[in-house]
Amino acid sequence: MNYNQNKKIAQITPYTLIIGVDIAKFKHVARAQDFRGMEFGSPCYFENTKEGFEHFLHWISETKKAHSMEKVIVGKEPTGHYWFNLAHILKENEIKFVAVNPLHVKKSKELDDNSPTKNDVKDAKVLAQLVKDGRYAEPTIPQGVYAELRVAKKIHDLLTEDLQTVQGQVHNWIDRYFPEFLKVFKKWEGKAALQFLRLYALPHEIANFKEDELLIHLRKSVKRSVGANKIRE
Repeated sequence: MNYNQNKKIAQITPYTLIIGVDIAKFKHVARAQDFRGMEFGSPCYFENTKEGFEHFLHWISETKKAHSMEKVIVGKEPTGHYWFNLAHILKENEIKFVAVNPLHVKKSKELDDNSPTKNDVKDAKVLAQLVKDGRYAEPTIPQGVYAELRVAKKIHDLLTEDLQTVQGQVHNWIDRYFPEFLKVFKKWEGKAALQFLRLYALPHEIANFKEDELLIHLRKSVKRSVGANKIRE
């Protein structure tokens, strides 16, 4: 056991309400326990909506009062994006939330009942147990402009990936159906090249066009640098 884990365990006192939440797309499940692993009451089911979060916060408050707890820590798996809303709600209400490694959850389930199968209530209990043992990390949730920058960076990465995919597809089509294309045009992204591709014609079909027809078509997009010599190429 390392020093960091000891520090995390030290934060769990007899007056800490430990809650594990199994995150889903529409409905979450929460279980509560103390530092010894003793469970409190029935599971709390709440939806991924404003009303659902209000119900969850009320359940936390009632459970905290019923068992004379002073602080709360909520653990969850940081998989997918469905946990973001819950994390922001907890942060706004000054409730500590932590992230548990999904691999630890899977291994712990196998130890409990020799089965790694998915079960929402069981998962919530396992999450709470792992938090009790200090097996968690404290995620950073950006706020304000920093949150916007993170979203912008993710969108930029997705768009870049999509662009590379499209470029690869176009190169594939040109190599297969129009191998001479890049000998005539330096790059297919140029105005003249794109306008030429808008003919939606294969090489044997382009051969049937007259030079002046091709020239008129290209000059719809490019006024200069395109003449009869380029057409003859």
